[in-house]
Order: sequence, then C-alpha cells, then structure tokens
Amino acid sequence: MTNNKIVVALGRNAFGTTFPEQQKNIKIAAKSIADLVEAKYEIVITHSNGPQVGMIQTAMTEFSRLDSNYTVAPMSVCGAMSQGYIGYDLQNAVRTELLNRGIYKPVSTIITQVRVDPFDPAFHNPTKIIGRYMTKEEADAEEKKGNYVTYEEGKGYRRIIASPKPVDIYEIDAIRTLVDAGQIVIAAGGGGIPVLDQRTGLKGASAIIEKDYTAAKLADMLDASTLLILTAGDNVVIEKGTEDEQILGSMTTEDAQSLITNNKLDPLTTLPKIEAALNFVVAGTERKAIITELTKAKEGMLGKVGTVIS
Repeated sequence: MTNNKIVVALGRNAFGTTFPEQQKNIKIAAKSIADLVEAKYEIVITHSNGPQVGMIQTAMTEFSRLDSNYTVAPMSVCGAMSQGYIGYDLQNAVRTELLNRGIYKPVSTIITQVRVDPFDPAFHNPTKIIGRYMTKEEADAEEKKGNYVTYEEGKGYRRIIASPKPVDIYEIDAIRTLVDAGQIVIAAGGGGIPVLDQRTGLKGASAIIEKDYTAAKLADMLDASTLLILTAGDNVVIEKGTEDEQILGSMTTEDAQSLITNNKLDPLTTLPKIEAALNFVVAGTERKAIITELTKAKEGMLGKVGTVIS
C-alpha cells in the first residue's frame, strides 16, 4: 500500500509579522496545501511562530509592567497562544480554499506539547532572542530572575532563551487518529509547546523548540513518507554571495551529513533544515525530505524543484 502521508512544515514567510500580513500570506499557504490535497496526499501541517510568539510575549510583558496586578506570561503559555491563533487562521484558510475547489475535508488544530530534556545543553547555551529591547536596569532585573539576556550594540538588551531538541510529542495519538480518519491536522505549531515531564504532570519550559526539528520528529512518529519544508527559496543555497556559492539539488544522506560535519551550513538558517531532514530520512525506510519554496509544494513533490534528501 502506497504511503501518501506527508508532513508539511511552513516557514515564517507563510505568515509575515503582522495580523494583516498573516491574513494575506496564509491564503497563499492554503493554496499550496489544497494542491497537495487534490493530489491525494494525507496532510499534517506544522508551522513557524517566530514573529508571533515574540509579539505575544512582548505584549504580555508590557501589560504586566503597566498593571502590577498581572504577571508576565510564561513562554509556554505564549507558545500555546500562538498555536491557537495561527491555527485558527490557517485551518479556516485551508477549509475555504478546499471548499472553493469543491472538496470537503475537515481541518483541525491540536494544541501540541513537546517533551524536552531538562539536561539538554541548550538550556546552558540559549540562542533564541525574544521580546523588546530593555534598559540596563531591566536587563539586570531579568538576570536576577535567572533569565539570560544579550546586548546588541547601539540598541540595548534583549532576553535570550534556550532551543532544546524535541524528545517526544504528547498528542501524537490524537494526531494520528485524526489523520487516519481523513482529516487535515495542524499540529506542533512553533515547534510545539516545550514541556518537562514531572511524573503525572507537565511543566512548561522557558524555551522555544526549532520547528524544523519538531517537524522531523512529527513526521517520524507518524511514519510519513515525506517531510516537506516550505521556505523562501526554490532550493537551499550555501556559501551564498561567495565564490563557493552552491545551490543544493538532490542529495544522498551521506552528502547531507558531509555538509553538517564540515560546517558548511548557517547554524541559524540552513543547518536546522538540513539536519532535521537528514534525521527524518535516516530514521526509517523509503523516505525523502524536500525543501523548497512555499508556492511550489506540488512541484517539489513531483521532483521538479527543491533540495531533496533521500
């Protein structure tokens, strides 16, 4: 039996940074999803939330600063909020696009918690910058709370948090059940809500998980045939703007590992995509990962465009 299950990971260009931009861009993403549905693929969607979770965290922090009766929202709560409102927009846009094509298919968003390891070294080496710029006094107050801050020359201080790797996805059974029932599922938005396992309880972690790694974990746990990462370019480009610039096309897993081992990938942009894609492919059999431009999802699945690891 053919495995037509794919996990589609939408990059931040699918949403923009403001509400109006999101309303506009999300319709473009919905068209790409609908193209895949028409091609008879079973779809699970995950997405970035970088600008959105930062906006929520900044707003909630400012609210607490202006009114001392309210507290700052933990990052886990901000992540849950971003999953909810992005999922709301995305599921409605996909549903509308499908109905306009004469297709009825339920679309559901699942608030998704992802377990992280409390001993992950990322907690001692935070890399994700969030929130507004702070004064020296505000930054000192954050550090007294046990938070990390970083200084940007000429701009000020900002909070910086960890980006641990995903270990497990708690809602995976619910996601699998809905997909098997023929629904389109939006899950693990923004890399999922990072949580720590505390016996029967789950505690939100002050972190942001890189969504490409969670997309790979999600695809692996669902035993999907394809991980489709939709981003801003047709192909992954390395050494961009230099004499060694290279556009990556079809690669073996050995090729991908070589790029990682030889530090050919930007740690903040291309490395997570290639490493996540590689992790997914080597964890199973007859799998492939495709990285291509948002509007070219169908062409990517047909092998006409994109960076492909298999």
